[in-house]
Formats: sequence, structure tokens, C-alpha cells
Amino acid sequence: MSERLLSVKELKVHFPVAKAGFFTQRQVVHAVDGASFDIPRSKTLGLVGESGSGKTTTGLAILRLVKPTSGQITFDGTALTDLEPEAFRVLRRRMQIVFQDPYSSLDPRSTAGQIVRFPLDIHALGSNAERKERVEDVFSLVGLRPRQMDLFPHQFSGGQRQRISIARALVLQPEFIVCDEPVSALDVAIQAQILNLLTRLRDELNLTLLFISHDLGVISHVCDEVAVMYLGKVVEKAPRYALFKQPLHPYTRALLSAVPARNPELKGTLKRIRLQGDIPSPVNPPSGCRFHTRCPIAQARCQSEEPQLTEQASDHWVACHFPGQDEAAGR
Repeated sequence: MSERLLSVKELKVHFPVAKAGFFTQRQVVHAVDGASFDIPRSKTLGLVGESGSGKTTTGLAILRLVKPTSGQITFDGTALTDLEPEAFRVLRRRMQIVFQDPYSSLDPRSTAGQIVRFPLDIHALGSNAERKERVEDVFSLVGLRPRQMDLFPHQFSGGQRQRISIARALVLQPEFIVCDEPVSALDVAIQAQILNLLTRLRDELNLTLLFISHDLGVISHVCDEVAVMYLGKVVEKAPRYALFKQPLHPYTRALLSAVPARNPELKGTLKRIRLQGDIPSPVNPPSGCRFHTRCPIAQARCQSEEPQLTEQASDHWVACHFPGQDEAAGR
């Protein structure tokens, strides 16, 4: 059995944009533009970056909820991009997702029990009695009472709704779950409860998670490894402690330097790095290094030559021509 459950190689997801006029050229959004990473079994990889960096699209492409433009996605030795729809439908039971917004991801016309049971009905698993028993078991597993199965989503709090979403993802007994910003819509106190629940479920059920977030504090709490995305590409990937202790990419250093002072263990001794400008448009990404338009250490080489993701230390990968340099060594 391979130690690596999921492998993503040079994944690209491009979306054509509607033409502004009859004689204009159709533009393309490079939402994901060559992302690569692996996730070992029973581990959690955190995918972090600014809004628009391609994190959510990467997760959706892995589950084929959006169609990849190119690249290779391998799950437990099976190339997902090559599977026929029926074959993928069978494999889909082993891969689930928890969406960001617990208010819009649940059908308001269905009861909580119906929502959690729906995947069992779709895949025709078990008898009616067995499905009901499985739903009750999963409700208890996520901290809900079985008698709440007859309530509708509006009768639950935000944290309880996210527990329903987690129960729906668990009901098919998957091995891999994409968690797409699962706590960003919740109050801070409730966030901690949901994060502790996900961590416990991962350990008890041997789950493998792709945890998508923009919050480095959340990432530090639940993830074993961290991959940093910028404008559709992974620019740094390392074990959690190595990345927080010694970030090598200037974008990662800027993100960590922005962590509030109440989390000194995350930002270490980094001084505040203020990036200039906004993230460029994914319709027309910069040449060379995608980050060079905002990078405090960019040099002429960065404008023309795209850096490749290379291993700078043990399992610490960086896509930068000048990894580890500070602002004083740049311009």
C-alpha cells in the first residue's frame, strides 16, 4: 500500500471568459496554473493563500466538481483524470467535501436527517433500516443528537449546521475529505470546536484531509504540512513546523509577518512586511515569477525566468530564485 494517498501534478484549471464584443479575443482565467503536491495517508495538508490564489478551485478539481484543463490527479494509485464517469462515481464514495458556508450548502427544504442520508440513497447503500442506523451513528459521531434528525437547517446554529455538513461527508465512510474554509463563516469560539472535532475525527477514522484556509492560525492547529499558493501555483510546501520556523519564500514570509501579535509562535521574529499593490489578474498573470510585481527582493531574473519548485531542505520545497533572502538583500 502506497504511503501517498493523493498526488497532484501540474494541475491546471482555466475558465474562458465571455467575450466583451464580437471582434474581441476570448480571455481565459488561469485559476490554477500548474499546482503540484502530495498528501500522505492519514495526514492533513493545509492549502493557504490570499483570495483568488486558486485554493478552492484546486479542491474542486480534485473531486472533479470542476473539470481540470490539464495535469494529473492520482488517488490511491488511480489516475482520476482518466476515469470514465461511472468508474469515478464508484470511487467518489471514498472522497467527500465540507463546504465553506453552512448556511447555503444545506437544502433548506430537507430535514437534517434527509440531508445526511442523501448520499446513501444516491449510492443505494443498505436497506432503509441500515441507512437510518448509519445516519444516527454519524449524528452521534459529530456531536449531534439523533432526535435532531427531524429538524430543518434553519433550526440549527451555524456550528451545528457545519456539524451536519461534516456528518454528510462522513456517512459514506470516505478516506479523503476536502475541507474548504470550513470554519471561516463561524464565530471564533465555535471555530475551535469544529477544528477540534475535525482533528479528532481524522485521528479516530484515519482520514486524509486537504484543509483549505486563508487563516494561518487555523492551519497551524490542524495541519501536518502546509502548501502556500499564489496566483494558481504552489510557491512553498513544507512540514508545518519547518514552514512557520523558517519560511523561505518572500510571499510566505509576508503572510506570516501579518499574523497578529497574539500569535508570536507563528510569526517568530519576522518584521512586518507590507506588500505593495494587489494580487495580479489571473486573466493576464505576470511573466517570470508570478510574485515579482509585489516581491520586496525581486531582481531582473525574476521578471523573465519562472522559478521551479525545488527542494531546499528536507521535504521543504520552494519556487523562488532567492529563497530565504530578506528585503535588505533585494532591491
